[in-house]
Amino acid sequence: MSQIFMTPMETAKHIATSARTRRLALNLSQQSLSERSGVSLSVIKKFERTGKISLESLLKIALALNGLDDFIKTFSKPIPEELPALDDLLKQTTRKRGRK
Repeated sequence: MSQIFMTPMETAKHIATSARTRRLALNLSQQSLSERSGVSLSVIKKFERTGKISLESLLKIALALNGLDDFIKTFSKPIPEELPALDDLLKQTTRKRGRK
């Protein structure tokens, strides 16, 4: 399994580039994406240039570009290597909050 190590800013810029590529593949202008997503044109321009955007605006853009499903998988539970025993499953409790 290969892992790509990027800083958060590199990751943001990569997401912005991917969103721009998808927008252009769908033959949408920044203005039309703004109208479809409800995100202001200036925010879209800044996002594509810098990668900086609020989560809510990013999700609106993803929805307009048919990419929202990709975000749903972001923090999904990892697949265990082995299935736990039934006794272990019954003993597990769901954490309500973090320690710090």
